[in-house]
Amino acid sequence: MLIITTKTLTHDLKQLGVHAGQTLLVHTSLKALGGHILGDAPAVVDALLEVITPEGTLVMPTNSTNNTDPSTWGSNPFTPEQWEFVRAEMPPYRPEITPSNRMGVINECFRTYPDVLRSSHPAFSFSAWGKHATFVTANQALNNSVAEQSPIGRVYELDGWVLLLGVGYEHNTSLHLADYRADYPFKKSEANGSAMLVNGRRQWVTYHDEAIGMEDFAAIGTSFEQETNEVIAGKVANATAHLMRQRALVDYAVHWLETNRAAA
Repeated sequence: MLIITTKTLTHDLKQLGVHAGQTLLVHTSLKALGGHILGDAPAVVDALLEVITPEGTLVMPTNSTNNTDPSTWGSNPFTPEQWEFVRAEMPPYRPEITPSNRMGVINECFRTYPDVLRSSHPAFSFSAWGKHATFVTANQALNNSVAEQSPIGRVYELDGWVLLLGVGYEHNTSLHLADYRADYPFKKSEANGSAMLVNGRRQWVTYHDEAIGMEDFAAIGTSFEQETNEVIAGKVANATAHLMRQRALVDYAVHWLETNRAAA
């Protein structure tokens, strides 16, 4: 069995092209790394922090989508008659203690690290560590939560990078920014809500996001890799890894979406 350590992960990340001072938005899968990881998720976080150093900035999504309007849930354990009760009783989002969900154990581990900051959105937050952590996480918009005034938009401003570590483009949240920017027919807005603290008091707050379809994100990634030289592919432990500049991906995806969704 392959034994994976912080040292071997650090080596693999550097070989791939991750480097000190980089702003890096990471999407990960612990399972995809394979082998036996000594230290589990903290070993991966330690390796990423060691490579980028405090002069860099590490960013991960730490969504808490359990705290959303139950009417939007695809798999719903509650009847419509219970939805208002859920809205009234859902605990408020608190960046320091609200766990992420469906983000993976590496992201949830990273959220708890010393000096990690977390953005304020009650459902679609990101966490960041390093030189630009405050800039990345500050003042995330409640509406259109992964658009310009969001950690994804801030990574774009910083000319940051995206690392897909054992996951595909369907997990690449930077494509949400491209979706917001793209102009194609039939775009619409969807209402949502979450419990959060407003001036220290719990409230159920409603907000709107443009409806985002992720069904073609994998196709965007395939085309991006085939038509550009922007993606560095390699292995980190047993996981397939893809490293790319976020601006190149987002700009390409805007054009792809305007061409292909307009024709759909």
